[in-house]
Amino acid sequence: MAERRGRNVRDVRRSNRSLLLRHLYFHPSSSRLDLSRATGLSAASVSSVVAELIEAQVVIESGALESDGGRPRILLDVAAPRFQVIGVDVGETRIRVERFDLGLTELARAEIPMPQGREPGRCAPGDVVAGVAEGLAVVGLPDPDSGVRVLGIGIGVPGIVAGRPESVVHCQTIGWDAVPLEALLREVTDLPLFIDNGANTLGQAEMWFGAGRGVSDTLFLLIGSGIGASVMLDGVAYRGSSTSAGEWGHITAAIGGRLCRCGARGCLEAYIGAESIIARYAEAAPAADAASAASEEDALLRILAAARREESEQGRAARAVLAETALHLGVSIGNLINLFNPERIIIGGWAGLLLAGDLLPGVREVARAHALRHPFSKAAIEVGRLGPDAVALGAATLPVARFLHTAGVGPRSH
Repeated sequence: MAERRGRNVRDVRRSNRSLLLRHLYFHPSSSRLDLSRATGLSAASVSSVVAELIEAQVVIESGALESDGGRPRILLDVAAPRFQVIGVDVGETRIRVERFDLGLTELARAEIPMPQGREPGRCAPGDVVAGVAEGLAVVGLPDPDSGVRVLGIGIGVPGIVAGRPESVVHCQTIGWDAVPLEALLREVTDLPLFIDNGANTLGQAEMWFGAGRGVSDTLFLLIGSGIGASVMLDGVAYRGSSTSAGEWGHITAAIGGRLCRCGARGCLEAYIGAESIIARYAEAAPAADAASAASEEDALLRILAAARREESEQGRAARAVLAETALHLGVSIGNLINLFNPERIIIGGWAGLLLAGDLLPGVREVARAHALRHPFSKAAIEVGRLGPDAVALGAATLPVARFLHTAGVGPRSH
């Protein structure tokens, strides 16, 4: 029940507004009766709070449903067209910026490539800020006289985001040590900023709209140039004591193994991330054409194609590299199942989605061999349903989540 002791009337009303707004967001076209039944609030409380939300132009009456022998039930919806959000996926090779309405229908997008010629795997903070600014200019903002309110910009980044709300980013693999990203971005926008690790934003998107919907205990594995994870326990992201939980890529897969971009040896990322897959293939088949590819995605596609071809040096090398990748991924998933006992493990990220079609059956078998039988039998290993845009979409959910929590009351920067 929302109406608990120990809080004043203002707290209770704020909580009730948030409760009703959140239910309406995820269960559109609900009536006042539906809201009362779903939330446990009295009909009088629902009517009063809905009236406030309609007056604030956060909720609208969107239609009517005929009923047997009684008055039609008025249907309610969140006023999605009146609000917009922006989601940003900061990748190592490009920045994706997307503008959405409140219902997360995409309105505009931009892909900004990161400058080439720098040390591989390194990403200058100034280039990221410039890329975000360019992307914002491309996707545009609604006319100030349109009545549309932009709730903020959600940004998914690699590495550890600490010091909320003044977000500072630590990411050894790209050479960032306490980069004051929020302060730097303040130079190019005055919109509210919401910054989180990209694996966490992917996880929230899949929890809200994709493969994690309706599940409480889920692990989301993001495989791109590097790798990361989001741990959702009882529907909430587990962050650890200093927000660094989920650094799955830097658990040790092989003692004294390959050098990882973080500086340690044997990290899982040195065997599963796209950058490492491409590097290992180049070592195994120096004459192959993957190294000349225009992008990591193109190189990975060439490796997958080589593995499917008839017997050749390149084909054998590609199959060996992919088999080693599947082995490390499967063993790691088996360990995660034993450690967290999740209901689902969801594989996402652009490289994870490319690899899953060829590797997932083998990965499942390896995980089965390395997990305890009972927890493995309760865990589904699946592929994300939201595609390669999931990080940007998930980033856009950050200002939406704030909007739902505050019941539509928040900064009005635009």
